[in-house]
Amino acid sequence: MEEPLFSENRSELGESEKWSSYQYVGRTGSVLPTASVSVDEIRSAAASSDYYPPSIHAALLTSPEPNPNEQEAIVYQGGYVGGDYGGSTNEFQRQILDEVEIRELLIDHVGHRCCWGSRPARTWKIHAVEDCNVYIGSLETFIEEREIIRETEPYRGANIVGKDTAPELGVWELDLRSHFPVLFIPHKETRTKVPHSEIVEKCTDCAGKGDIVCATCNAIQEPGINKENQMFDCPTCHGRGLIAHRDGSDTICTKCSGKGKIPCATCGSRGLIKCKKCTGSGALLSCNVAIVRWKTLSTRKVSATSGAASVPEEVFHRAKGVQLCNTQAHQCSPAFFADSFFLNKFSSEVIAERASVPPTARVICERHAISVVPVTRVTMAHRDRSFSFYIIGFSREVYLKDYYPSRFCWGLCLCLEWLKL
Repeated sequence: MEEPLFSENRSELGESEKWSSYQYVGRTGSVLPTASVSVDEIRSAAASSDYYPPSIHAALLTSPEPNPNEQEAIVYQGGYVGGDYGGSTNEFQRQILDEVEIRELLIDHVGHRCCWGSRPARTWKIHAVEDCNVYIGSLETFIEEREIIRETEPYRGANIVGKDTAPELGVWELDLRSHFPVLFIPHKETRTKVPHSEIVEKCTDCAGKGDIVCATCNAIQEPGINKENQMFDCPTCHGRGLIAHRDGSDTICTKCSGKGKIPCATCGSRGLIKCKKCTGSGALLSCNVAIVRWKTLSTRKVSATSGAASVPEEVFHRAKGVQLCNTQAHQCSPAFFADSFFLNKFSSEVIAERASVPPTARVICERHAISVVPVTRVTMAHRDRSFSFYIIGFSREVYLKDYYPSRFCWGLCLCLEWLKL
């Protein structure tokens, strides 16, 4: 959505030419450099907590630093004046749409809709063109969350590294620089064993014996007491040892070899089966495992005028606009515009809606941006009928909410789109 546009020779432009069409500034240039925060400053601020050593943030050295040249607040506010469609402006090389371009955009949009006619787009009069730019504020909070879980596995007899060799490290004392991702990645998770946290314990299921009592052989016996050499009736011959045939003859049962009894199918009449928890070893190896998650918590806010209030916010989020400011710090503060109370208030509202951070996490870095998306509302009329549509962003996306006068689908277009026809 955001497309920062910067002019290297903007100092050559007169102040009146640069800000004359910006409705909130107007008087003096408000090009204030926002804070260009270095990696060292982020690391030192983030490491101020006692439980997070500064060495953890060494991984930030590999993360790209903000470009100082891209930290200036760019102020932009173009628009149509009355019914004058022609002309252009030097502001960020933005070209004002004329009547021909407006019709071409609408005709192209209508052409991608089945059963829509192009006559209104070609012949109806452009009654009004209204500039209703939309401001989008965002705050991204990049956090690191750590938690400890206890995992057990069967002990295989290998050497362990426990607390007797060295103190166990705390969850925020683990050095995970090799796992540290790029800043503001949507999500990444890693697991690592906590050093010196291994303990060998007796298996609780089998009391360290490696075997448990077979429930089939000892169904009516007391718990913990096993009975060996239990035999059961053969299911094939029902304990007779012989198989009866229709002609009255009998043959020896091959399953029990004529004995009529077979061993327990579960334990082989041992009375014991191998413990599944420890796989027969009688011992378990327990250790602490740290689960570390890096993710970006996003807060977005849209400020639209009444003319663009009917457009869904997701349309503005995917549109291309111009960044008015872009700051990055350990904890961002509201942006400052010398001559715009509205933008100052809007930035403060975005910061105030900062996403809540889980108690098991800490903030690594934040990024705050305010952008303006050019939005043009066009009203076309013919006799006593009219309809409106929007041209949004520098990609000039056309948005038409409900009514278009030349539709012949009787509501079937939505069904066809759903069927991908």
